[in-house]
Parts: sequence; structure tokens; C-alpha cells
Amino acid sequence: MIEKNPPDQADRSQVISDDDQDVGGNVPIKLDTDDAPDSKGPRIPDELPILPLRSSVVFPGTVMPVKIVREKVQLVLDSALSGSRIVCAVPQRHSETEDPELNDLYRVGTACVILKLIRLDDGGETIIVHGLKRVGIVSIAQESPFLVARVQPRDDTFELTPEIEALMHAVRETAGKVIELSPDVSDEAARIIEDIHSPAGLADFLAANLSLELIEKQELLETFEIVDRLKKVLEAMNRQLQVLEISERIQSQVRQQMDHSQREYYLREQLKAIQQELGESDARNTEADKFRDLIVKANMPEPVEEQANKAVERLETIPQASPEYSNSIDYLDWLCALPWALSTTDRLDIKRAGRILDQDHYGLDKVKKRILEFLAVRKLKPDGKGPILCFSGPPGVGKTSLGKSIARALDRKFARIALGGVHDEADIRGHRRTYVGALPGRIVQELRKAGSNNPVFMLDEVDKIGQDFRGDPASALLEVLDPAQNSAFVDHYLDVPFDLSRILFIATANYMDAIPGPLYDRMEVIRLPGYTHREKLQIAKRYLVPRQLQENGLTPSKLKLDDNVLATIIAGYTREAGVRELERKIGAVCRARAASIVAGRRRTAKITIRAIEADLGKPMFESELAETDAIPGVVTGLAFTPVGGEILFIEATRMPGNGGLNLTGQIGDVMRESAQAAFSIARNKATGWNVDPSVFRESDFHIHVPAGAVPKDGPSAGVAMVASLASLLKDKPVDPATGMTGEITLRGKVLPIGGVREKVLAAHRAGLTRVVLPDRNMRDIDDVPDDVRRQIEFVPVKNIDRLIKVLLSNGSTKKRKTTRKRTTKKKKR
Repeated sequence: MIEKNPPDQADRSQVISDDDQDVGGNVPIKLDTDDAPDSKGPRIPDELPILPLRSSVVFPGTVMPVKIVREKVQLVLDSALSGSRIVCAVPQRHSETEDPELNDLYRVGTACVILKLIRLDDGGETIIVHGLKRVGIVSIAQESPFLVARVQPRDDTFELTPEIEALMHAVRETAGKVIELSPDVSDEAARIIEDIHSPAGLADFLAANLSLELIEKQELLETFEIVDRLKKVLEAMNRQLQVLEISERIQSQVRQQMDHSQREYYLREQLKAIQQELGESDARNTEADKFRDLIVKANMPEPVEEQANKAVERLETIPQASPEYSNSIDYLDWLCALPWALSTTDRLDIKRAGRILDQDHYGLDKVKKRILEFLAVRKLKPDGKGPILCFSGPPGVGKTSLGKSIARALDRKFARIALGGVHDEADIRGHRRTYVGALPGRIVQELRKAGSNNPVFMLDEVDKIGQDFRGDPASALLEVLDPAQNSAFVDHYLDVPFDLSRILFIATANYMDAIPGPLYDRMEVIRLPGYTHREKLQIAKRYLVPRQLQENGLTPSKLKLDDNVLATIIAGYTREAGVRELERKIGAVCRARAASIVAGRRRTAKITIRAIEADLGKPMFESELAETDAIPGVVTGLAFTPVGGEILFIEATRMPGNGGLNLTGQIGDVMRESAQAAFSIARNKATGWNVDPSVFRESDFHIHVPAGAVPKDGPSAGVAMVASLASLLKDKPVDPATGMTGEITLRGKVLPIGGVREKVLAAHRAGLTRVVLPDRNMRDIDDVPDDVRRQIEFVPVKNIDRLIKVLLSNGSTKKRKTTRKRTTKKKKR
């Protein structure tokens, strides 16, 4: 960029030191307006004292101030002023060199005449030098007390060719544009350029005034050919012009923005003043002030408060008619409504909590024990993180209602979201605000409803979460249910962290196998098995009957259900692991009694079994002690389903054929493989069972699992399938009152299985008196209620040989009858 005009040489305050020595302001001017090659000037001596310059270059025909700082330079000045006043100004290669030698200097400099010496008020001195001619340093004639060099002047010789004229025209035109875009350069510079007719003088003047690095200026000084010098100057000026044009464009844009912002500011201030005079107020300002007060009251964390204040500032700039205005209002409303610092105080009275849990639920000792442990830990360590629990069990055993009781025992708020069928990740994390109608996720929504940042939060039916193209909600729950991460949970809508670590999360599930492994790993699973007959009776007496009486407007004096009637309802009208259907049946009885009371029909308060049949119809399920034939090839297996334990029958038969195996009953791949393994074991052990091996070559076998409309799978039916084939081949029946479960291997070993408690309870409900279990599962019978254990014989088996011995050693080859077989069948109504 072309620099400012030089200061008045007599004005000492304008001389600015570039370093500690030379170039005040670097503001050379053109002194010779017509520097023709034949111009006469002072004769240049063959030897000249060296005037080293730290960071500037003097060009021929220009004037430059140089501040004298170094002592050797002062000696050069004294010598020159007492003689020809001519010195050789040479730039140093490194500005930090204090006492330069020949190798520290460039070899081309400028012969300069000292025009004037100026003594400054601070005692320093500045000289004004005028560049005369380029000189090359041939050698050093004197090294002390200062350098004196033998020099060779270089005259500028040229012919005014069309090329030079064209270059001069381009240089002048480009220089004019640069001057026009440089506000700090006066128009006088353009007139000086027009007055320079020598191409060498024009190039040197512009080179001296361009903002170039020292090495670039030295390169121009060392360019002796006029055409090359003009081209380099033009190239440098074009670079400067490009920078100036970009800078001008940027400044123009900034000025426009500033003008717009200032205009808007002034108009807003005027509008505010007018509204104040009229007693009115701007709705936006009112909303902004309201939210500022709410932000202070919400006691947000510092990063969240900063984000909220930015949103308020942005709200003030958005027109009210813009859709973005209402979106900002909604966003701020959510931020301010969340319980950032609102929490309830836990009541850490363990005895009180135990009473509340016992009042609301019968049994469930493991769950109650775990909650009381949590209270004890919280009492010892108040700032501890809440556990992540998962209640697993069949429907109707009280998982959800237990969560409410826990909240009541802790004196916390209760929040619940149902995850069954949820497919969209945004239901957990929320939608980003770029979407129309965006909302926070269900976690944040329920926290706002609860009004507390430490509620008991129930995630219901976590095993029924779906997954599709909209994301995987189960993966989104990983952060929510991880105590190491959920202290900084970020909802996509809020886009700020919220601390979930104080929440007591309780998930519920019917079947844990459907839960992804990483999510399963984050939860402490507490299993709630199905209820026994005795437990259902107690639950009905303590909870279900009083609740249904109240809901149907009855009192105990108008309706009484004794133990025999409740036992009849449990055994004849329900067959479930939980108590939901039982409550529905009790409700039906209550509604029938309410209808008779309203109709004026007199009925006694006590309900009889006959009255139950009148209200509910004939029993749907019957427990029969009928004599049932025991058939070879038919055994009773035990299964575990999401709704509790069940019994299932395995049937095997054979017919003439060539050794094929047919499997039916809608069984899955794992169960199908168990049947094939059982068939292979039977063929392998046929000789030991006194069975002719030719049977397998001459017969086809068929294994069927009834209830063909119900899908079945799992490895635990292997034992029952081997027993069924052995019974068929040996023509010996297995006692129908014996249930069995276990996985098998081709080596004949019996492996442990899961769901023992549920399977045993199912066997008890069905009236079985003996259960065959894998030996390694015998430790699991401790979880079976005492009254059930007393009524069932448990037989452990380690291998198939032991199994066959237990089931078939004492049997007869003839069909025999059993006097204790309780089958469950659904009657037609």
C-alpha cells in the first residue's frame, strides 16, 4: 500500500523511530521529478562510509529520515558532515545485529547525501537523506572505527520503448486505483506520480512507498533492468490492489450492517420512548423481562442460565409475527419450568417405609429388602447416586403399583412413562428445535410434571421397546440408565445438560430375554415370580376385595366373601401368575351385588359358591381327581413364559416307516434341535433300554407338543422329549403327576435351566406332586414358597440314565391308571 506523505522536516514530533536506529515512519518522498539517465548530480566518491539500516531501504530519488542511535553510526555521521556529506546506505540482513560487518550487509545499497541534521528535544539526532544512485559494494577499505567501502555506482540506462511506455501507463493506472482505495494517502501522491517521466524514477518512487517486506524492497533495489523493475513493481501493486479491494468490500458490508443495526437501535429506542410516554409497553420486552425473572427463580446451573439468557436476548430481536418468536417462547418456557434445583427431602425412616410397603403389597420380600437397603445407604451417604432397578415378572404381580408404594415410602414424587411399542428415539431424547412442533422427550416432560429433580421414575414395559428407521429407543436409554453418564443428560430439544443422577429409576419387564445386553447390564434385576394359591388368597382378602367394594359403592356389611368363595374364584375362574384376572372376577361379583341392591332384590351379605356360579357362570377351569389313563409316550413338561410358568405335554408315537422323525406343535429352532438330540440319544441307548435297534429302521417317529397355535421354544424341554421317547420305546407310561424340565446333551448329561420357581409354581397350580429337576438346579428350590415345597417331591437328575431309572424303573409294561392327576381344561360355556 502506498504510504502517507512525509512529515515536515522541521517538525521533529513527526519523526517516528522504526527501531532503535533508523527509518522514522518510513515515509520517503520524490525529490527529483525527472530522473533521466543523463541527469547531472553530485559525483559519487570511490569510497563511502557505510550507513547500516536495520529495516528499511533508501531508493534513488527519494528522501527519508533516519534516526541516529548507535555510536558507530554517529561516527559515520560526523565523518560525512565534515566531508562530502555522502554516505552509502545499506540494509542489514538481520535487524538485531548491533555491529554489522561486511557479511551482515547486502552488497547493493544507495549513495545518499545528507540534506539536514535535526537535533531532537530528547537529545537524539535525526538526519534527512536523499538517495542519489545505486551502488555496489566492491570491498571494504576501512573497518575501524566504522566501515568504509569501495563502491561502484550503477547508472540507470534505458531506451523509451513502447513496452516501457505501456508498463509506465499500467503502473500509473494501478497506482491511481491504490491511492483511491487508500484513505490515508492524499491526492498529492497521484500528482507526484504523474509528474515523474522517468521509468526508473517512477519505479523507485513506487517501490519506496509500497508496503513491502525488507527483502522484497532489497530485491527491487538490486533489479537494474528497468523493464524488470517496472514489472516487479506492477506485480506488487496488483497484490496490494487486490488486498485493498477485498478490504473495501468487507468494510462496505460491515458499514451496511452497522448502519442497519444503528438504525434499528435508534428506532427501537424511539419506539420505547413513545410507548413510555403513552403508558404502553412492548410485548417482546414484557416477555423478555418475565423470562429473566423466571430464570433467576429457577436457580439454573451456570451453563444453562447462560444459554437461557442468550435465548432471551435473541427473543428481543425477533419480530412477533415470525414463527421463530413463538418457538423461542416455548423453548424458554420449558427451560424455566424444569425443576433444576427443586427436590423433595427423603424420609429415611426405615420402619415407616417397611410399614408402607407391607400395607400396599403382600409378600415380595426381596424387593422390600432392597428398598430398605437403599434407604439405609442414603441415610449414611445422603449424596449417593440412586440405583437403577428392574422389576421382572409376569403381568399382574404388582410391578407398577410397587413403584408407587416406593415413592410413598420415600416421600418422593412419582413419574411414569410407558415404553411399550415406542419406536422413535425422540420419545426419549426429544426432537431438535429445527423441526416443526418439536418437543422435549418423555423423560423431561415427566420431570416437569413431577416438579422435582429426584422422583421415583418408572420406565414401564422396557422389554417391549421397538426399533425402526427412526432410531433405537433402547440405545437412547443407555445414557439415561447409566449412573456414570446421566448426571449430564442432554435432551435434543433443550440442548443443555440436566442431572438425572438423583432420580430413582425403576424399569419393569415381563421377559428379560427381549432386553438388549448393554441395557440389561445397566440395571439391577429383581425378579417378581408369580403368586401361589395361598398368596393370591391373602392378596384378595387384604387388597382386592376392599378396593373393589370401595370402587363399586359397597360396604363389608353388604357383601362378604369368605376364604372358600375366594378359593373357588382363584381355582375355577382364573389361571394366571398375577392377580389381575382375579380382581376382575371379584369386581364382577361386586357389580352383580350392586345391581341387585339397586333393583331392590334382597340378598344376604354373604356370597355362596352357588351365588358365584350365578354371577360368573360355570367355572372356566376345573381341578379333577378323575382316573386318567397313563399312556406310554406322553409326559408332562414344564415351561417358563413371559406370563409365568406353564405345564405342557410332550406326545410321542411311532408308525411303520424308515427311521424318520417328524416334529409338530409350532416349536422353534432351539426346541427342534432338542428333539433331534433326544432322538439321537434314544437311538444310542436303545440297546441299554432293551429295545431292538431295528425299530429305528422300520419305524417313523412323531413328536408333538399340543396347543399348536402357541409358539414354543427353548432348550428346557429336552428331558421331557427323551422321557417321552423312552416311554414309547419301552412301552412304559410315566406318571402324569410328574413334571420335568432340563436341557440335554448328546453325551447324556442334564444341564441346568432357568425359571425354576415359576415352573414349580405352575406344577403346583396344575396339581403335580413330583418334579424332576437338573441336579444343579436344586439350589433354586430355596426360592420356592415353603407351602409349595411341602406338597411337591423334588427329584434331582444328573444324566439320562438316572432320569430313565427314576421315571420308568418301577413301571409296568401295561397301561396303568393313576389316582392323582389334576388336569386343567377350559370348558365350553
